[in-house]
Amino acid sequence: MSKPGKSDTTPTRPVVASAAHTIEVEVGGLRALLAALEGRLGDAMERAVDLLDGASGRIIVSGMGKSGQIARKVASTLASTGTPAIYIHPGEASHGDLGMIANDDVMMLFSWSGETRELKDLIAYSRRFEVPLIAVTARGDSALARAADIALQLPVHEEACPNGLAPTTSTTMQLATGDALAVALLEKKGFSVQDFKVLHPGGKLGAALAYVGDIMHTGSDLPLANQDMPMSEALVIMTEKSFGCLGVIDNNGALTGIITDGDLRRNMSAGLIDARAGDIMTPDPVVIDGGALASSALDLLNKSAITATFVVENGKPVGVIHLHDLLRIGVA
Repeated sequence: MSKPGKSDTTPTRPVVASAAHTIEVEVGGLRALLAALEGRLGDAMERAVDLLDGASGRIIVSGMGKSGQIARKVASTLASTGTPAIYIHPGEASHGDLGMIANDDVMMLFSWSGETRELKDLIAYSRRFEVPLIAVTARGDSALARAADIALQLPVHEEACPNGLAPTTSTTMQLATGDALAVALLEKKGFSVQDFKVLHPGGKLGAALAYVGDIMHTGSDLPLANQDMPMSEALVIMTEKSFGCLGVIDNNGALTGIITDGDLRRNMSAGLIDARAGDIMTPDPVVIDGGALASSALDLLNKSAITATFVVENGKPVGVIHLHDLLRIGVA
């Protein structure tokens, strides 16, 4: 029974209810943004991507307050996906950092109202020196939108803040717009995984983008045995190399099978020592190419429920990679 004066409809988890409402409102803003792409916003987006793609200089991104935080993130995303970009704080721009902007740059300014006073000097500079200007704003009649060469006018949607004051939905929509621009631009440029690797050499991401050929074991480290080799000798090689597996090759050096600890257990008998490697092996083993990414190797090992695999080239083993190698560089 509910306490007197307390509604039966009062949420038992008010924090969760509030969080759900915030997300619902912001999702509504994203849906409105998606719908707007079918009209003038989509046309402006295409022109903006063409302008950014054709820039011989950098993309100068700026904004103030919460829009400035979004602008900083968009600049970082652009730079990390193959488009040179920097964030300039409007206040610093008015005190000398305007000198960082060149004629071959493109300026992109974020302001929900389009009337942010701190952007005035950046707008004036872009017009005076004919630096192309892209505006990201919700007001097409604002000073920023009127001054811009291309205005990305975002649809107005309610903020998730109950007072309608704290930027919530609006910043989510600005961020999504920036991401949409960056992704469309990298696709237009043909920015590849290999290009991405050059710009992200560090951390877990850099490790995931390493090539299998760069981290595999080669040469005398390979645990290999001819298919006619007695298991008494093959077991010695398998033990010495410590990969928990043994590659079995034919007389031409092609990989024909693999022997794992599981194969040994399944064939454990008095005749194991006298058997040939080719009799014990599992044929057609899972293999990988040296040009594959470390992240792909991890995915292959997980899906195949194995801890090591051979790297082959023209059917011949040129390396071996173990789960421990991926752990060591930080992929797994």
